[in-house]
Amino acid sequence: MTQERTGLVTFVGNPVTLLGPEIKVGDKAPPFQVVDTDLKPVTLADTAGKVRLVTVVPSLDTGPCDTMARKFNEHAAQLPAEVVIYTISVDLPFAQARWCGNAGIERIKTLSDYQERSFGLAYGLLIKELKLLARTVLVIDRDDTVRYVQLVKEAANEPDYQAALAAVQKLL
Repeated sequence: MTQERTGLVTFVGNPVTLLGPEIKVGDKAPPFQVVDTDLKPVTLADTAGKVRLVTVVPSLDTGPCDTMARKFNEHAAQLPAEVVIYTISVDLPFAQARWCGNAGIERIKTLSDYQERSFGLAYGLLIKELKLLARTVLVIDRDDTVRYVQLVKEAANEPDYQAALAAVQKLL
């Protein structure tokens, strides 16, 4: 049975339930499989040995998610190639590709968890009521250990960009 967690996140002021375990700093990053904009599978193991900045959004078609992805894309220009930046949502890959083209996104890679919700369930970020992912930022080191987690309490709010980027810098 999937673990349910309450009292952690609101969506436009309404409390929601997260499905899956709580991932904490120091935990081994759980495996997952999502798809890229070409519908090709992507797993955590694909970037073994690299630092991963994983940004999670409910939908790129909303203002806060659009802003968050654009800001991380801008910051990515200052990061070395050994840092992989993923933005994961349950948006369809076709919509993600269109959004990236319209937004001029080049450095971050958008990934979709629409098929199995394996990322959302493995990381405890799937919102039960909406089947969307909770806004979160994770930093995973070269050895697949979680080094930073920020679960944004209100889904409509943006994360602390500087804290996430500082966590990445500590691993370089």
